[in-house]
Amino acid sequence: MKRVVIAGGSGAIGSHLAKMLKAKGYSVAILSRFAKQSSDFEYFTWNIDTKTIDPNALVGADAIVHLAGANIGENRWTESFKREVISSRADAVSILATELKRLNIQPKVFVSASAIGYYGSVTTDKIFTETDPPGTDFLGQVGTIWENAVNEFKSLNIRTVILRTGVVLDKSSGALPKLLKPAKFGLASPIGSGKQFMPWIHIEDICRMYIYAIEHPEIQGVYNGVAPEFLTNSQFMKALAKVLNKKTFAPRVPVFMLRLMLGEGATIVLDGSRVSAEKIRKAGFNFQFSEIYSALNNLIKH
Repeated sequence: MKRVVIAGGSGAIGSHLAKMLKAKGYSVAILSRFAKQSSDFEYFTWNIDTKTIDPNALVGADAIVHLAGANIGENRWTESFKREVISSRADAVSILATELKRLNIQPKVFVSASAIGYYGSVTTDKIFTETDPPGTDFLGQVGTIWENAVNEFKSLNIRTVILRTGVVLDKSSGALPKLLKPAKFGLASPIGSGKQFMPWIHIEDICRMYIYAIEHPEIQGVYNGVAPEFLTNSQFMKALAKVLNKKTFAPRVPVFMLRLMLGEGATIVLDGSRVSAEKIRKAGFNFQFSEIYSALNNLIKH
């Protein structure tokens, strides 16, 4: 593998992955809505709304990584935003597939993000595995449409990998910085009941998982991109407080307040079940951060 094209490469995972790939000697091209000048990576523009893409973007691609998609926790879940969430994922896949067919380009592998929301927003005793059916709520619908779009690459005889990702812990973006702000003041309070599980993964490990999928031809199909440790929201907040040498704040963040602030989208933080990492582990992938204290110490203290 020499050239990797990252769609959505300007986001948190994409930018981190691009640096890791470059350090391993890969040539990295990034698909972005805006043109940029960089001495490290090639940038090419595309527009999902107009279904246009720079004709040079995919030329010579050995691997394509698809990370594009509207941030599902960024806005209230209005009907228009729901449509944007789905189209920004599925339409992006369609643009890439169409362009590959038009140019008759055959990359060795296509690796796409998905999300553990595929299983639906539920808090149960069940441990979800890759063979479980999708949920029937909005997140389940998003995951189903997204992954069905990705499966088009199978018809192009391209090895296809889907990583259903949990909460990515990164010191500069996503959930962790938002939770760190109150925790630093001793307000590491559980959210809602605190009993909902929070499938998580260190940003280094999810990026390493993408690279593992690129470099190992036996990896194909769907894998859960989560750490092997099962953790409730309450346990996570206690761990966060301990790493910061702070106490946890007993009163929980009220459910009604979150629903008032976030509407239907509050289900992202109020619900959660355990998700298994066994399939990717059995495929030979080794986690650098398999338990929460090592992950948080690495992110917060280094």
